[in-house]
Amino acid sequence: MTAILPDAAAANWVDRYAPEPLRPWLKLGRFDRPAGIWLLMLPGWQGIALAAAEKGHLPNPWLLIAFFVGAALMRAAGCAFNDIVDRDFDAQVARTALRPIPAGLITVKQAWLFLVGCSLTSFLILICLGWLAIGLGVASLLLVAGYPFMKRITWWPQAWLGLTFNWGALLGYAAATHSLSWSAALLYASGIFWTLGYDTIYAIQDIEDDALAGVKSSTRRLGAKVRQGVAIFYALAFVLALCAAWAGGLGPLFLPLLGVFALHLSRQAVAVRLDDGTGALKLFKSNAQAGAILVLALVAGAWTPAGF
Repeated sequence: MTAILPDAAAANWVDRYAPEPLRPWLKLGRFDRPAGIWLLMLPGWQGIALAAAEKGHLPNPWLLIAFFVGAALMRAAGCAFNDIVDRDFDAQVARTALRPIPAGLITVKQAWLFLVGCSLTSFLILICLGWLAIGLGVASLLLVAGYPFMKRITWWPQAWLGLTFNWGALLGYAAATHSLSWSAALLYASGIFWTLGYDTIYAIQDIEDDALAGVKSSTRRLGAKVRQGVAIFYALAFVLALCAAWAGGLGPLFLPLLGVFALHLSRQAVAVRLDDGTGALKLFKSNAQAGAILVLALVAGAWTPAGF
């Protein structure tokens, strides 16, 4: 019987409803912890929403669905690759020791087959999105492949995760317009700092184990200044999102919801504590709501009220 993993909700659907033989596979892909799917998907939705808002339109619902399915598959593939590379580290960290590979529930060879299956299925979606999107999707594999090694190289692996997770903003914009723009680049930059903030919060859970295992992180680098660091990252995410809307010519209805986005991030920066791993996980998960708010803000930017 598989154990409920520490960063999964006790009532997650995998442990409650999935057949026992499927649970290790679903946990390898992190389907018991769906927050990561949302955090990978939402930048894509933001890129799609920005492209539509610039033309005064609503986002294409079929694109939104395609990006949801693709994000779920690619996140699963990325998690499997991360677990293959990090299996020795994971065995030394309390939060990750029960993951399927270090726990001996799935072999490395089986994990590679899972990774290839998810990637190929996702590629079938990608080839329907146009040549520019295909090129960006293939290029993203370099970022995905490099991420697991960053914690060995730099104190800022969270920044590399930001480059990786928010690539969807460029991909979504390209899928909708078959082009790129300064507004899309600014939105991508905003997402990088957003991810740098929320993943710094996430890494609080592992700060002691990471120190023992020699794993680097922005959280360890910032130390007692983690709250100030998160506040700066989130402030930059807000400013760059505002610049993206300005560059894209969005309407003023974007601003109220952007203000809600800023308040959400500010609350996290105020609440984060270096000695509260449980609270850090809750703050991290709340970023699915923050990202959704920014999507709605971009959608609202498609309209300019009479009189403006």
